[in-house]
Amino acid sequence: MSQFFQIHPENPQKRLIKQAVDIIRSGGVIVYPTDSGYALGCHLGDKQAADRIKRIRQLDDKHNFTLVCRDLSDIGVYAKVDNTQYRLLKTFTPGAYTFILDATSEVPRRLLHPKRRTIGVRVPDNAIVRDLLGELGEPIMSSTLILPGETEPMTDPEDIRDALEKELDLIIDGGFCGMEATTVVNFTGDVPEVTRVGKGDPAPFEG
Repeated sequence: MSQFFQIHPENPQKRLIKQAVDIIRSGGVIVYPTDSGYALGCHLGDKQAADRIKRIRQLDDKHNFTLVCRDLSDIGVYAKVDNTQYRLLKTFTPGAYTFILDATSEVPRRLLHPKRRTIGVRVPDNAIVRDLLGELGEPIMSSTLILPGETEPMTDPEDIRDALEKELDLIIDGGFCGMEATTVVNFTGDVPEVTRVGKGDPAPFEG
């Protein structure tokens, strides 16, 4: 049975943030708010927790998790970023974008694209996530909370509790945080390529 925390979206309670991080570190699967809807998250190194997320979403082994990072310094540990990419990332993070980059050796092999050593990274503009990541000290392995057969993310924490209470260790209610997925920008080619248009403005990355 999952715990249910109501955390203030603009001034997160430190006590609850610390409890949430303890749950992540102990192998828990959580639901938490971002700047583009609710997401499932777990500890970066926890294969069992990642497998639970795959079961909840009925995903296969080809699904790419996203590393939700606190800032550019986090991204630099897990992804290779050149000077041009760095300037773009600096301008558009935090924000509702997921960036596909070449991965460094710090990323566990099972998180990588099966044919290319790439990883999705993002820095959400959300105070709860920022505090979670600050307390955790590393990225959260994450996947948008879209249930099997659905095309849109879940948006209501009470609905999430009704549907998934037995599957999760923690649901963080951070209020309404949108229902549109991130814009995905692939940085692994010669020029940036927008592969999914979502909440983030795609125009700066289109030729």
